[in-house]
Amino acid sequence: MTESDAATIADVAVIGAGPAGLSAAVVAAEHGLQVVLIDAGAQTGGQYWRHPDERHRDAFAAPEDTGHHHWRHYTDLRDRLASAVAAGRLRHVAGRQVWRTDSFGDRVALRTNAVTGADAVPLLDRTTWARRLVIATGAYDRQLPVPGWTLPGVMAAGGVQAMLKANQVRAGRRAVVAGTGPFLLSVAAGLAAAGVEVVEVVDANALSRWVATPLRALQEPGKLWEGAQYAATFLRHRVPLRTRTVVTAVRGGGRVSEVELARVDGAGRVRPGTSRTVAADLVAFGWGFTPQLEIAVGLGLRTVVDVDESLVVEVDDDMRTSDPLVFAAGEVTGIGGAIASCAEGELAGAAAAQDLGRRVDRARMTRHRRRLRRGRRFAVGMHRASPVPAAWSEWLAPETHVCRCEEVTAAEVSDAVGTLHADDARDVRVTARPGMGLCQGRVCGFALSKLVATGTGRDVDAAALESLTNRQVGVPVSLGDLAALEPHHRSQEET
Repeated sequence: MTESDAATIADVAVIGAGPAGLSAAVVAAEHGLQVVLIDAGAQTGGQYWRHPDERHRDAFAAPEDTGHHHWRHYTDLRDRLASAVAAGRLRHVAGRQVWRTDSFGDRVALRTNAVTGADAVPLLDRTTWARRLVIATGAYDRQLPVPGWTLPGVMAAGGVQAMLKANQVRAGRRAVVAGTGPFLLSVAAGLAAAGVEVVEVVDANALSRWVATPLRALQEPGKLWEGAQYAATFLRHRVPLRTRTVVTAVRGGGRVSEVELARVDGAGRVRPGTSRTVAADLVAFGWGFTPQLEIAVGLGLRTVVDVDESLVVEVDDDMRTSDPLVFAAGEVTGIGGAIASCAEGELAGAAAAQDLGRRVDRARMTRHRRRLRRGRRFAVGMHRASPVPAAWSEWLAPETHVCRCEEVTAAEVSDAVGTLHADDARDVRVTARPGMGLCQGRVCGFALSKLVATGTGRDVDAAALESLTNRQVGVPVSLGDLAALEPHHRSQEET
């Protein structure tokens, strides 16, 4: 008998307890399935609904919903999750992460370990088995290097917002919020409402780019209302918004003290004579998001390059991937926002239930598909209006670190391409070591791919992005966890 024969096999396993994963888990459980929800966080909500510790709500000055959109939707999901747990249909495994997933015939094995501290779970119990898998691992901030971006006080915009939401802590007193896309407005409005002086919000693109796709903008009226709320906050706190403007350098002795800004043209080339300097102790950079695909790519799922040049999982109308046992939902299928992610999660949970013989509400599934088509049209418009400028690499100095972990400079990347003739990102990674540090390319991978594409005259394609994402071990693990893999590869006869 193999370990999988002896283990309890859940009907559905869901990775990630953000909007998509939470929705998928709740819907699957409400169809009578046995569900396991695995998440690295201590509580549900993911990055979007990150909130103060629920065990100590009275210790925080502001309510837990401060700065949130669609909070009632979250609390409804949280209540339904609690009901499913109480009924014995759902097991929420918090504080654990999936570092590898394997497919064995009609079931999937998820290898897990503790996020922090010693792993109290016995070695043989660190694998979860399921008949269907929903990958809802979300996304993280996409970053582009600029001179000085390694100084303390430079943060990802999502990290700045997470500190506000989860800890009600301001990351600085005088902030510049920079990059591109509507997420900058959310972060800047949150900072201003929390008492931070937002010196400037600078977007590399012009708002007029939305004019090219006006019908796409109208697909999500709720987003337009959110934009109006941000505008009101900006007016109330006198926050200036500059378009076609970028941060070209960050300076300071020990931490950020000043930020150099410059106007750019449509391609991102700095306009001569437009540079100026402002005082700040916080820079929040946001260049969109990168889907977290280590699990999906490790399983060999089919991927494509999305409109925003992100690698995403290819799915059908039921959120099924190229592996019939695996579904994907949320930002891993394309960056589109929390409510679209919820719809995808519900659709994946219902489709998994249908697979396993449960009756589902087909009309509701049809409504979700229509909702997702509208959301997709809006997302395409958003990405086209907020691209990474084509000439962004011209902002770099030769000594600018592209890879923070391994301290690999822009000059070293260029040398690997031009002198050593490395013709793709993986070759550059092997020769110059960018992406070989602790983050394994999560921070620098996109920028590295773009620099190599610029140096070789090629477009960034799925193969190039997959080469930086494909790894057998998704997160740091112990030697004991690796050794425990061995029995699963024995044949039935050997065991």
